[in-house]
Order: sequence, then structure tokens, then C-alpha cells
Amino acid sequence: MNTMGLTEILLIEDNTDESKLIAKILDKNASNIHITQIEDGLNAINYLHKKDEYKNCKTPSLILLDLNLPGKDGRELLKEIKTDNQLKHIPVIVLTNSNDDKDILESYEHYANAYIIKSTNFDDFSKDMEVFKDYWINNAILPLFRDSS
Repeated sequence: MNTMGLTEILLIEDNTDESKLIAKILDKNASNIHITQIEDGLNAINYLHKKDEYKNCKTPSLILLDLNLPGKDGRELLKEIKTDNQLKHIPVIVLTNSNDDKDILESYEHYANAYIIKSTNFDDFSKDMEVFKDYWINNAILPLFRDSS
């Protein structure tokens, strides 16, 4: 439950089709969500640190992170986010195809707030995203940011 209105979600996902599907599901019946999609880890870090073309971007209230990204992958990115004093309080939800026990354990060891395996079945995936939205957008209290931009 974002008491200030708009929930800023940073979706870090390199598969454009999956990004569009995620955005469509989350945007359905929700006027309180703004989703920014970034396709790789390096641009995600630049976005989070407001570097270069991202200098006027808003700080996300929540991050959805795929583990398998080009360049700096999601595993490395998660570690970097959760050890950065400016970023570590942002909830990071791993949303990935990996059901590898090692990935699951390492994600939680590096302070992921949840780990969701993407279903290959559209209906199941849609239900998973609705449950995610109900909890993280409609019920959880997310950190508030006062961006200076």
C-alpha cells in the first residue's frame, strides 16, 4: 500500500515480450503503478544512481529483477544493490526462469525480498503476477522517496 499514490517499479528484464506481458498484467485495473523497464544490469545501476540520461528519473519503490541479464547479470546486480547504502532498502523481487536451488539460496543470502519462478503457462504466470501485485502494491508498505528532481 503506497500511501503517497504512485508506486514506481523498476523492471530489470532483457526479454521485451516478457516485459510487456508483466507490465500489461500489473497495469490492469491499476492507476497507481508506473513501470520503468531496463534491459541490462549496467543500465539498471546507472538508472538507480541517476547517471547520464537517467539523472532525472525517480527512485523506484520496488525492483523486479531477472537473474539472467546481458553484461552485468542479475546475481551481481542484486549484490550491488543490497550492499549500497543508498539502495539497499529498496525491496528486490527476483523474477526469473531459474529454478536452480543455488540461485534461490544465493538470492536470499544477498537479501532478495522474494523469489518468483516465471511459469511457462500464461494463466499460472498471470495468477502469480496478480498475487505479487496484491501483496507488494496493494498491501505492503513500501519505502517513500523524496526525489530532488
